[in-house]
Amino acid sequence: MSTSDDRRRGLLGLVEGEGVSRVSPPLLLDAGPYFDLAGEEFGRRMFLTASSEGAEFALRPDFTLPIASAYLREGLLGSPVAFSYLGPVFRQRPDEPAEFEQAGIELLGQPDADPALDRVFAFAGEALRVFSVQSANIRLGSISLFEAMLAGAELPDVWRARIRSRFGHPDALMRLLNRLSSPHANTSGGLPWNRPALIGAVGEKMEMAGLSSAGGRTAIEIADRYLDKQKLAASPVPAETLALLKTYLSLSGDFAEGLDKVNTLAHDRGIDVSQPLQRLLRHAEGLAAGTPEAILTFDAGFSPNLDYYTGVVFEVTGEGGRVLASGGEYDRLLERLGAGGPVAASGCAVWVDRLEREAAR
Repeated sequence: MSTSDDRRRGLLGLVEGEGVSRVSPPLLLDAGPYFDLAGEEFGRRMFLTASSEGAEFALRPDFTLPIASAYLREGLLGSPVAFSYLGPVFRQRPDEPAEFEQAGIELLGQPDADPALDRVFAFAGEALRVFSVQSANIRLGSISLFEAMLAGAELPDVWRARIRSRFGHPDALMRLLNRLSSPHANTSGGLPWNRPALIGAVGEKMEMAGLSSAGGRTAIEIADRYLDKQKLAASPVPAETLALLKTYLSLSGDFAEGLDKVNTLAHDRGIDVSQPLQRLLRHAEGLAAGTPEAILTFDAGFSPNLDYYTGVVFEVTGEGGRVLASGGEYDRLLERLGAGGPVAASGCAVWVDRLEREAAR
């Protein structure tokens, strides 16, 4: 049986091995990009402070964002790199320490996304072996599979991007689909449809009522919400499409059965999902070969709740459903940081403290 020192040496061998460069981003980071890219839910778990000039900073809540930012800042765009890390991150977690260690790998700008993703899976599998984790559950999903289903469905274009942007946020996505199931009638009441004119009209009504805001919302927010409702009335989504999307998102369970159901669902609607489906299957087979004792499941609605993830995503859980490792492909991140277009990127993080608890069982 391995000791804690043995496991530490094994983990260091992963992050300092051949073919990777270990990096250590600063502990204090600009908080702005996290709010822009990770959203309020992630932001609420960060530890924040401010400079004397009012700039807001966060204790390092993860490694991926600062590594990707440094890749661009240092002029490495276009160069394939493999970065690894091991060190503390700081996030508020119920019933767990707010400071904890993560190890991981980030592959940026790789010429072929498939071998890169296989390498990420291999890193996660090796981490499980270092800590002698044998009873893990691995949940797989595919954003590109959902996008293919969405692209082939009968749907007004005005709603495709909005539905896509909520993928990975299941409650928000279901609220939107339910709204689309019950379109409102056009109730313009003589108000203008032109956005600037509408904002002015709403602002005038608020001013006449002596209000600077209504329910905490500005005239712009009220006008935009109103226009959304008018677009909804003018662009109804077929009930069959909403049923298709809800059925797809409900698929979860045994991996092989799940993919069979996706294939049948898409075939019955004449939607071609063959490419992302086959790609997910190929990577799952490689993952299963590398972690033969793990239980693989498919979850059609699964994605980390960060909208820069793109292709195959995964999550490894242990006892009590605690996440031990997670990651996947995130080709939109560097674009969102200013790269000018998507850049192939994949990676994963492992939770060292949770792996240690699994090893001690």
